[in-house]
Amino acid sequence: MFNTILLTVDLNHPASWEKALPQAVELARTSKGTLHIMSVVPDYGTPLVEGFFPADFEEKAVAKAAEELDKIVSDGVPPDVTVKQHLGYGDIHDQVLKAIHDTGCDLVVMASHAPDRVREFLVGSNADRVVRRSPVSVLVVRA
Repeated sequence: MFNTILLTVDLNHPASWEKALPQAVELARTSKGTLHIMSVVPDYGTPLVEGFFPADFEEKAVAKAAEELDKIVSDGVPPDVTVKQHLGYGDIHDQVLKAIHDTGCDLVVMASHAPDRVREFLVGSNADRVVRRSPVSVLVVRA
């Protein structure tokens, strides 16, 4: 079925892994594939915004995200599932698309929050951007 599955999680929204992780684990288990779990620490966006943060903020944010991802994986992935962790930094949908290429996955599993029409109109959702640009199938789980 699927040899390599990429699950993306938003560390700021527990529903993103509470809903999508069990489904990704079951898909990996059923197909005896490898589950790649990734999260992305967003960058500042602009140098102007960067000036408002302490100099070591990026390092601390990445270290904290790595700890949280470790905990999610250890708590949520059973020992019979092969799992690999990835932590990106930068633009979320760009990092997910890069991970699709780097892992050679044949399925992406992502959670998406209930639509908010104003937010969707102004900035769009990361799930939507990935779905539109992904070279592989994407399973969007409503969180």
